[in-house]
Amino acid sequence: MALLDSLGDDYTRRALVEIVIVGALCGAVGVHVVLRRLSFLTMAMTHATFPGVVLASLVGVNLVLGAGLFGVLVVSAVVLAVGTSGTSPGAGGVPTGTPGAGGGGGPGGGRDVSTVTGVVLSGGFALGVALMSAQNGSNRDLSAFLVGSVLTVQPSDLLVSATAAVGVLGVLVALRKELLLAAFDPTALAAAGYPPRRLGLLLLLLIEAAVVTSLPAVGTIMAVALVVGPASTARVWCSRISTMTAVSIGVAIACGVVGLAISAQWDVAAGGAIVLTIAAALVCSLALDAALTLPARRSRSARAPGVATTHPG
Repeated sequence: MALLDSLGDDYTRRALVEIVIVGALCGAVGVHVVLRRLSFLTMAMTHATFPGVVLASLVGVNLVLGAGLFGVLVVSAVVLAVGTSGTSPGAGGVPTGTPGAGGGGGPGGGRDVSTVTGVVLSGGFALGVALMSAQNGSNRDLSAFLVGSVLTVQPSDLLVSATAAVGVLGVLVALRKELLLAAFDPTALAAAGYPPRRLGLLLLLLIEAAVVTSLPAVGTIMAVALVVGPASTARVWCSRISTMTAVSIGVAIACGVVGLAISAQWDVAAGGAIVLTIAAALVCSLALDAALTLPARRSRSARAPGVATTHPG
C-alpha cells in the first residue's frame, strides 16, 4: 500500500521504470552467466568497477560512464592475464575456473583463472575504497554506488539504462544462436568459422554493461545477485533456453517491484530489499523443487533392490 501511495511521486515512478529496465537486462544476461558458470567472474567484475566510479567522481564525469569505461579495462585485463590457455574451450572462449575445462592451473599451462579472478575482485574493490578515502567530499554519493539507491535515479540515469538495455538485448538477440552454440558446442562453433575467443570477449563486455547499468539500483556489492539470482531461479523450472530467459526476466522484474514495495512499507534500503527478495525466490524454488522430486527419488531407491535380485544369473 505504501508503494501505491507513493506512485504520485516522480522518484518512485522513476525507480519503477529503472527496475523494469535493469530487470529485463540483467535477467537476459544472467542466463548466459549461469549457463557458462561465470558467477564468480561476474562478482569480480562488479567489485572491480568501483574504482571507475571513484575516478569518475574525481575528474567530474558521469559516474556510470566512468564505471563502464573502467569495466572495459577490467575485462580486457582479465582476458590478457588469463591468456589463451586460461580460456576454456568448453566455455566458448570465456575464461572460467572450472577444473578440467582448460583452466590452465597445471604445470606449463596458463594462469589459474580462479586466482586471477580473486585478485581482480579484492584488488579492484580495495583500489576503489582507497581512492574514496583519499578524496574530499562526495563520499555520500559514492557510498550509494556501493549498495545502490534506486529511489534517487534521475532521468539521465534512465536514459543511460534504456540505451544500454536496448544495445545489449539487441546483441543477445542478433547473436543468440552463436552464443548458445558457444556455450554448448564450441567445437562446432569453431568448425563453422566463428571466433570463440571474440565471442567470449563480447559476452564479458555484455555482462559488464549489465553490471554497470544495475549500479544505481543495487550497487557494486549486490549487483551480481541481480544478474545471477533470477537466472538461477529460472533454471530450476525451465529446460528450454527461451523459456528460461523469459522467466528470468520476469523474476528479476517481479523481485525488483516486490523489493521496492518492501522498502516503501518498512523503510529499509531498497537495494537490500530487492536482493533479499531475489534470494528468497531462489531458496523457495530450490526447496519446492526438492520437495516435488523427493518422492520420485525415494520410489526409484525402493525399486532398485528388487530389480537387482531378479537379474538373471
